[in-house]
Amino acid sequence: MMEVAYVCEWEKRPKSNHYPSIPLVCAWSCRNLVAFTTDLKNEEDEKEVSHMVHIIDTEHPWDVYSINSGHGEVISCLEWDQSGSRLLSADGDGQIKCWAMADHLVNSWESSLGSAEDGDPIIALSWLHNGVKLALHVEMSGSTNFGEKFSRVKFSPSLTLFGGKPMEGWLAVTVSGLVTVSLLKPNGQLLTASESLCRLRGRVALADIAFTGGGNIVVAATDGSSSSPVQFYKVCVSVVNEKCRIDTELLPSLFMRCTTDPVRRDKYPAVTHLKFLTRENSEQVLLCASSQMGSIVECWSLRKEGLPVNNIFQHRSPVVGEKQPTILKWRILSATNDLDRVSAVALPKLPISISNTDLKVASDTKFCPGLGLALAFHDGSIQILHRLSLHTMGVFYGSSSGSSQRPGDEPAIKRQRPGGPTVHFKALQFSWTSLALAGVDNHGKLHMIRVSPSMGQMLDMNTLLRHLLFLLEYCMVTGYDWWDVLLHVQPGMVHNLVEKLHEEYMRQNQALQQVLSTRIVAVKASLCKLSSATAARACDFHAKLLLIAISSTLKSLLRPHVLNTPDKSPGDRLAEICSKNTDTDIDKVMINLKTEEFVLDGPPLQSLQQLIQWVGDFVLYLMANLPNQSATLSLSVFLCYLPLVLTLVLSQGSVVRPGFGFLRDGWSLGMLREMMVMIRIWGLLKPGCLPIYTATSDNQDSMSLLFRLLTKLWLCCKDEENMSRDEGHPQEPDEPLIDECCLLPSQLLVPSMDWLPVNDGIICKLQGKHPLRLQFGKPYSLPGLNSTPQVEVFSRSPGVQRMDHLRCLYMGVCPTEDSKACTRCGCVTMLRSPNKTNAMKQWEQRWIKNCLCGGLWRRIPSTLS
Repeated sequence: MMEVAYVCEWEKRPKSNHYPSIPLVCAWSCRNLVAFTTDLKNEEDEKEVSHMVHIIDTEHPWDVYSINSGHGEVISCLEWDQSGSRLLSADGDGQIKCWAMADHLVNSWESSLGSAEDGDPIIALSWLHNGVKLALHVEMSGSTNFGEKFSRVKFSPSLTLFGGKPMEGWLAVTVSGLVTVSLLKPNGQLLTASESLCRLRGRVALADIAFTGGGNIVVAATDGSSSSPVQFYKVCVSVVNEKCRIDTELLPSLFMRCTTDPVRRDKYPAVTHLKFLTRENSEQVLLCASSQMGSIVECWSLRKEGLPVNNIFQHRSPVVGEKQPTILKWRILSATNDLDRVSAVALPKLPISISNTDLKVASDTKFCPGLGLALAFHDGSIQILHRLSLHTMGVFYGSSSGSSQRPGDEPAIKRQRPGGPTVHFKALQFSWTSLALAGVDNHGKLHMIRVSPSMGQMLDMNTLLRHLLFLLEYCMVTGYDWWDVLLHVQPGMVHNLVEKLHEEYMRQNQALQQVLSTRIVAVKASLCKLSSATAARACDFHAKLLLIAISSTLKSLLRPHVLNTPDKSPGDRLAEICSKNTDTDIDKVMINLKTEEFVLDGPPLQSLQQLIQWVGDFVLYLMANLPNQSATLSLSVFLCYLPLVLTLVLSQGSVVRPGFGFLRDGWSLGMLREMMVMIRIWGLLKPGCLPIYTATSDNQDSMSLLFRLLTKLWLCCKDEENMSRDEGHPQEPDEPLIDECCLLPSQLLVPSMDWLPVNDGIICKLQGKHPLRLQFGKPYSLPGLNSTPQVEVFSRSPGVQRMDHLRCLYMGVCPTEDSKACTRCGCVTMLRSPNKTNAMKQWEQRWIKNCLCGGLWRRIPSTLS
């Protein structure tokens, strides 16, 4: 049910040592970045302690970026913003720092903003809410409409600017009972204000922050004693006359039930954990009271109840429309029995509804992600409890035993535990789909634990695929990273998941398909890398992302000849004419176009020649390799109703080569035709921008030849689409076309396409059951999942030139330029631009923050590029 995927530890050094901070904090962003803290102590001078913040992406956990935070005291809070690109850190001296990526690199961070409440330790920290809330409806998981599965919930931002735009900032609670707010003004300045939570300020040991749909903030606070009440406050933030104003109001409070129980009144004297179940739900709270020997956990809910009326007023005649007075009151939902001592708590981030109806649907469908919260104990174990009933859903006994049991496995639960100090988790965080846990133990090691979507229940393959598909769709719609979902995908599931994801995508409306067009390609590419049978398809999907990007960039250069043109842009008219005109002669297709819309200055065209060259080389590669793929294509046609057999045949690795996926993709082939026409017209204006081919004949019209062959293949795909709708029998490329493609290598020099290298990330190496042992700072270089020899197109010999995959430039055999690589797909590009022209700079600016696939960038040494 729960298994350790990998453990990453620090290298032991003679003069310094990382050890966990007290308290140790950890945070997991929606972009799959994990931040945690340690203290670095110099053994020569034990008084010299550096408070460190470490940031990793979970795909390359060894590539840790360690920041000497500059905090004077132990860091008490870490908090990512909603975009996952900025991080707040707060310490025991009241200092708050805001960290952001330097040059948009996940392994380079800097702090430029901050606030301080000198000498007043921060105990709770949160970004202000931006008003974006999405609900995930488990009961609609079988629907074909994404809008029914995932709906936008009406939720107001904590503070808005002119026009309703949410204002950015953060809120913190201090030990002295002070709430402080810092607002980021549009001009970059920081607006700060502080206010007491109540008139009588007192010590606050624990606090948490939640938000309401009306834009208010709720703070829960306790002095740390279980016999004292847990207080709740409403906080309203506003800006009046360019000054920040904070208004607070006392809300109903509660006493923990264990303090009213005569047996347990003095058994658990301290409240050690106080958490709202979700940040967007201020009406449910989790409390944990502990002693040196054990803990107890309670779940409370705020409910509206009728206020009893005195008998004197019950007999009077009611006024029309009068309602019974009500009052808000905290009621206990559930409580655990006596537990071992709790060391850390993790709450799920998946926004499923937790009403009784929704919980029943989740139980019927056996959909468990988001239902459980995690408790870590001092004996090294972790329990997953139902977030409302607090019933045990699963138990994990630590990486030392390497086993996890379902709650019904009595012998395992009652086993004797070894004596002595044990490794236990000091901080624990769920991923954004609740399918993984990141934990930092008392030795400073980072553990990545996969959490089964079935929580130990026996699921058939179709149900498991449906659950994983549902979560992949959720990530696709929200833009969250789907790395933790891939942890549960086995190689045999990849083909079915890709096909089902494509089917669901094609059922959406045209507008939503356009929004998700590149994101679904990136998801498919990530899935295909998990299996050697589909590795070539992953290359196809990455090539498709680059093809889409180049096409949109080239079309954006077109301008209408006159301003009062119809609604369609020149790019739309080009696509429409090319789709209707099936002529194989490129010059005849050009006649139907308004060539004046394609008139551009020379410098932009010349600067984009490397992108144009890639398009030309790609078309030549596809057509020259069509005969090599025809046997595979025929086999796939014959076995179209036997996907399992097809998967087994394709798994040989030498059958399917990169480019195979384009032979049936009429949409991509049509896009290539459009670009060939554009390039042909621009070549008349600026011959230097044309792709360069090495031909065996001086009078060979290479572009005309390739366009003719490409059009014939495109027509086969169009006929196939029509026939598949009518008769269900797909059509192969005809023999004359294959014969002509066989002659291409004798007419033109076929380039060797530089496909994306096999990613050096960890996800493909986590298919086994045994955890990987990693070390911070040392890349993991053991062989991966695929034991079969790689296809020769993936191999990289030492003498081969390295490629800048974004600029389509060669960097040399041993590049000396600093480079960056995508954390998701491995795409490599130079860090600094060698281009001076505006057109190419605009192309580069599109990918300054993210890769083509949406992944983040990380700096890599020049030797790895």
